[in-house]
Amino acid sequence: MYTLYAIPNCDTVKKARTWLAGRGVEYRFHDYKKQGIDSKTIEQWLTQKPWEELVNRSGLTWKKLSDADKPTSAAGAIVLMMEKPSVIRRPLIEADGQIIALGFNESAYQETFSDGTTVL
Repeated sequence: MYTLYAIPNCDTVKKARTWLAGRGVEYRFHDYKKQGIDSKTIEQWLTQKPWEELVNRSGLTWKKLSDADKPTSAAGAIVLMMEKPSVIRRPLIEADGQIIALGFNESAYQETFSDGTTVL
């Protein structure tokens, strides 16, 4: 089962959702704002990607943080991502605990979903 983790009003997420819908790809949407995110899920992601890739350091949430609030380790990043999930790079698409897409890149999506896989 695939899940798209994101915030619905993010422009990048809107582009990704439009792309997926235009190709008939279905997915389960996990809204960080309404559903939050738990440490177990983040820890699983951190086995696949370094925290520096999961944290969106070009986003407004990151830019508003004081230097003292910006993490310097995975442990600090976990706390920040749980407290402020909008700092997580999005969208993140996961399948069976594995990250299959991080962010939106049309050519990468084309390659990822070219086998006709339907995201549930």
